Amino acid sequence: MDIQSVATLFGTFAILMVLGVPIAFSIGLSALATFLLFMSFDQSVYIVAQQVASGLDSFTLLAIPFFILAGNIMNRGGIALRLIEFAKVLGGRLPGSLAHCNVIANMMFGSISGSAVASAAAVGGVMSPLQRKEGYDPAYSAAVNVASCPTGLLIPPSSTFIVYSLITNGTSVAALFVAGYIPGILMGVCLMLVAGVIAKRRGYPVAERPPLREMAEKALNAMLPLGLIFIVMGGIVGGVFTATEASAVAVVYTLFLALIWYREISLRDLPGIILESAVTTSIVLLMIGCSIAMSKAMAFADIPYSISDALLGLSENPLVLLLIINVALLVVGTFMDMTPALLIFTPIFLPVVSDLGMDPVHFGVVMTFNLCIGICTPPVGSALFVGCSVGDVKIGQVIKPMLPFYAVLVGLLLVVTYVPSLSLFLPKLLLGY
Repeated sequence: MDIQSVATLFGTFAILMVLGVPIAFSIGLSALATFLLFMSFDQSVYIVAQQVASGLDSFTLLAIPFFILAGNIMNRGGIALRLIEFAKVLGGRLPGSLAHCNVIANMMFGSISGSAVASAAAVGGVMSPLQRKEGYDPAYSAAVNVASCPTGLLIPPSSTFIVYSLITNGTSVAALFVAGYIPGILMGVCLMLVAGVIAKRRGYPVAERPPLREMAEKALNAMLPLGLIFIVMGGIVGGVFTATEASAVAVVYTLFLALIWYREISLRDLPGIILESAVTTSIVLLMIGCSIAMSKAMAFADIPYSISDALLGLSENPLVLLLIINVALLVVGTFMDMTPALLIFTPIFLPVVSDLGMDPVHFGVVMTFNLCIGICTPPVGSALFVGCSVGDVKIGQVIKPMLPFYAVLVGLLLVVTYVPSLSLFLPKLLLGY
């Protein structure tokens, strides 16, 4: 490994980030600076542009704009309120029932919308005033919302897994989707256990049981939104359509719900929703394209395999090496958002875990779980910022109530890391993976 290449690549990236340059441009310019060490300016620009264009020329990537559009339609289509009402039915008789409702609603809405930030805003915006009214500590309420909003990134359909599949040259999207179910559900259940213990100690109220007819009505109202998961995942697992085709089906289904069935949006709202989705998609795809160029620069300088050799030289114990990788990813997650971290560090750590015999689907779940924790942590946690904003509390107030949730999430991360069957059981059972 050329030390000068490493210093140029990561040094340029760090300097540009400190200067406030948008992350996509920071990634692309650091790749360009690295190529300039080996070839002329014209050749370097040509290679970077070629890598950006070829990296985005992927049928699999078409799923991302469709899922983003489906999520935005749901955000505007009254889906969150119906899922929250159903969550009250499921968690209403537990200690601190509104906190449990928050977790369950985030699991359902996050898995449908595919966005932790959207989930934190939509669910937290409804739950925070209700929890204040019932005497909940606002900082505790915000902590529950922030900790639970990333659960939907593990429970499919998830754009994160689509990006990971692209980076790893075609790891099965269907297998990744199915692999996220058990870790994602365990994540929500563990957060509910912590919330329940805290609620019991503080004497938070238990909701009154609504009439059976009302419970049935709320459950029925949530069935159509939740039906999206069954349609998308059933179609993928059953081989009816690919993940990309499933994303288009998701758009049609959400349009039907929001525009025709619930009538929460009108045709006049669609241009704004499509424009918002296009802007979000352009940001994500630009980061992906520039990250493909950065990966090429790293491969050109032999950085991933050199880091792999260095880590394998530290210890021959796979348990120790996986712990080191987890710690590194947790640190990365505190200062880098999820998508760029996934794009930059997957090519670095994948050769290491491959040498350890770790399945790429299992590693995809572990890496996503790691970065889910990262978006809840300061100083750059996007979910933390949004959760505090909708909860009307300061970040400093939320950190202490978040500590028990951090501890449980890190503990569960280690369990998911060292017990591969939690991730691989369902892909093997349903897909013969």
